Amino acid sequence: MERRLVAGVDSSTQSCKVVVCDADTGEVVREGRASHPDGSEVSATHWWRAYEKATSGGLLEGVAALAVGGQQHGMVTLDERGKLVRDALLWNDTRSSGAAEDLVRELGGALAWVDAVDCVPVASFTVTKLRWLAEHEPDNARRTHRVVLPHDWLTGQILQSRGGFHDWTTDRGDASGTCYWSATTGDYRHDLVELAFGRQLELPRVLGPAEVAGRTHDGAVVAAGTGDNMGAALGLGLRTGDVAVSLGTSGTVFAEHDAPIGDGNGYVAGFASATGGHLPLACTLNAARVLTAGASMLGTDLAGLDRLALEADPGAGGLTLLPYLDGERTPNLPESTGNLSGLTRSNATPANLARACVEGMLCNLAAGVDALRDKGIRVNRVLLIGGASASAAVRRVAPQVFGVPVVLPAPGEYVGLGAARQAAWALGGTDEPPQWDVARGLELEPPVGAALEAAREVRGRYDAWQQQVYPTGAAG
Repeated sequence: MERRLVAGVDSSTQSCKVVVCDADTGEVVREGRASHPDGSEVSATHWWRAYEKATSGGLLEGVAALAVGGQQHGMVTLDERGKLVRDALLWNDTRSSGAAEDLVRELGGALAWVDAVDCVPVASFTVTKLRWLAEHEPDNARRTHRVVLPHDWLTGQILQSRGGFHDWTTDRGDASGTCYWSATTGDYRHDLVELAFGRQLELPRVLGPAEVAGRTHDGAVVAAGTGDNMGAALGLGLRTGDVAVSLGTSGTVFAEHDAPIGDGNGYVAGFASATGGHLPLACTLNAARVLTAGASMLGTDLAGLDRLALEADPGAGGLTLLPYLDGERTPNLPESTGNLSGLTRSNATPANLARACVEGMLCNLAAGVDALRDKGIRVNRVLLIGGASASAAVRRVAPQVFGVPVVLPAPGEYVGLGAARQAAWALGGTDEPPQWDVARGLELEPPVGAALEAAREVRGRYDAWQQQVYPTGAAG
């Protein structure tokens, strides 16, 4: 019996990765990838070129369904003919930080936004980019007829290229990252669009978890798609007590949940999941690039940084790094910079600096885990994914910093796998997504004795330094 194939597309900040899987088991049959240009402002046409390159050579031959998991929040502006108005502003573009502050104030404060959409605007969210566009590029704003998200746009391009496009669509997971669609009510807040932009815009139709966005001329199903974090949650098969920590360009902490989160501090965003529930999430701008920057400072590569960090004792001899190298989203400190404290002649070594980079990056994410726990989300274990999870030093330090069992799932493209699982769900038309086995991989050794005490000392010193330098940061 010939097996059915589905494909999942991970269109991230850095690249396009495509996995083709067995629809019944999730086994990866073949893969493709292509890079995206660096930056926080990118023409969406680059995503299409990367998709074409990643799927070249017959990668999609025999594929019965596909879905796209895309980077959240990016603002893609279209004119009345559906043509791009300007380059997309991505999630990591912080120019709209002032607009975020204005919007929070104009609606009546953080709690008013939580009541409206279970999120508090920061520069990452699409609603703030709309305000920035209206204020700073009035000509482009006048031309803008419709706004879609990166995954929406790529889904539309796939259907247009293969003869099945009817209308622009999105899904509830990605829509919840705009700050003008509510995961609580399941509706757009058109009043918030008008508050931000000064007038109404055409917005994509929001599809349910297993709905079909369209069918190509040869009958292939194109599923709703979703945001990258929602795709990763679906690919990992998160269950109650699991918290995913993803160490990519950004760092994210998220868990499946059954209710709105209601965080008035804005530390945890109340996103929707790709399965019909909720996906509370804390996001940092600074993750893997902290290690890259540390390696550059030390005149080495990532492997060299790894070796140096493992030579140092826990606590880096008293060095503490606040890794806000690109500003920060959580805590909401868009104008912040990195800060290094505790430097003395005795601890001024390459090994300690390397260790401080690793510890600082992970402590920043551990604060996100604590924030989910503080909102009543059970944290039994951390599932560590993303490119930086391959670092030996990260694997050594993570259990010390997070304070719960840390599991490394088997290496995989979990956003792409989640998108493929969604495609299989839409193809099958069932009430629940297909049950794919996720190889759980390696459980990292937890700290004990002196190592445990050292880990507590590292977290305590990091938290104290963060509050000293940015005393209002945690509250946004």
